[in-house]
Amino acid sequence: CCQPGDTARCFDKQYEHKGRCCNRCQPGQRLVSECNSTEDSVCTRCESGHYQQGWTKEQHCTPHDICEDNAGLIVKTPGNATHNTVCQCRAGMHCSDASCQTCVENPPCQRGFGFVAAKALARMTSPCEPCAEGTFSNVSSRTEPCHPWTSCEDKGLVVKAKGTNTSDVVCESSRRSSLSVLIPITAAVVTCLVGICIYCLVHTGEGDTGSDTLARGLREAEEMDEVLPVQETLLRGQPVAQEDGKESRMAEQERL
Repeated sequence: CCQPGDTARCFDKQYEHKGRCCNRCQPGQRLVSECNSTEDSVCTRCESGHYQQGWTKEQHCTPHDICEDNAGLIVKTPGNATHNTVCQCRAGMHCSDASCQTCVENPPCQRGFGFVAAKALARMTSPCEPCAEGTFSNVSSRTEPCHPWTSCEDKGLVVKAKGTNTSDVVCESSRRSSLSVLIPITAAVVTCLVGICIYCLVHTGEGDTGSDTLARGLREAEEMDEVLPVQETLLRGQPVAQEDGKESRMAEQERL
């Protein structure tokens, strides 16, 4: 210790008592008795439920804060001999004022907004904030934060529908995506081929019908020739084949 009258020379972890420099008690302890000419300061550890955070000459430790359940508080960090208990509001609640002795319920965060725990701990009246690009919230909740969009690439998939602040990205298989492009193309090609086939069949049928009509006409003409009776007559002494009905006229002409 310092000599009497040398109080200005006491160190930071000492204090002056009756002209002497007495040692302070270290964190987690309290003073039992001060130093004198024969003894140094006597310290003891803080009792349970109390703490002393710094070097002190106090004879009493400070009681830990109690996190009152009725006030909506819970223990975040238990206290010990050197630190106080840290309380926080239960999930879905935030501090009613700067002292945070009581908690009140959070307003529900609407779709597209997420709960921000840091804001609740910072005693903000509205711990909700809009979901940033790349995140979403599709529920109204007092505790749900904004969630990041699903990464289709990480799953070996491709994006089918983009995400919004209220909906997640929709992924699909790359094979399925390829099929969605190939199927319409294949359908168009098949339709064209079917149309070409129908066109060819129709025009081929028309050609066959014309040929059949011509052949049928020739056959009818031949049949008519076979039906009409053919007779022989003489024209100037030569036999001539005449159709029935013309013979009498030819005979009359010869007689004349």
